Amino acid sequence: MKSLAVLPAALAVVLLSGCGADPAPAAAPPPSSPASTPAPAGTPCGEIAGLQGAKNKVVARGKTDCGEATQVLTDYFAKLTPAEAASPQGPGPVVIGAWTCGSGPNDPVTSCSTEDDRQIDATRS
Repeated sequence: MKSLAVLPAALAVVLLSGCGADPAPAAAPPPSSPASTPAPAGTPCGEIAGLQGAKNKVVARGKTDCGEATQVLTDYFAKLTPAEAASPQGPGPVVIGAWTCGSGPNDPVTSCSTEDDRQIDATRS
């Protein structure tokens, strides 16, 4: 008779033990590819053609990868109009997706940044 009296209590413990349990862990994110791994600040990312074919060294200065840095600056130079390039205030600002790019007058450095503190630069060689 004792074993039958324990059965309802054991069943109640089993049922109630699931009420406060942690939810199942989420699936692990897929491993990141080398192209999407953020570059350490100040990472050289190669060269691209800028205005009138001038070579520009690309540097990632924030939480971004070199592939994105190179693409954003390539898109910036492609989108920049001759009037913007000749502006007395300097080229830009030009919006490329989440990025805003520009530079000062006669400045050899073009900088692009986002609101979440990512930054990239292109310096004429």
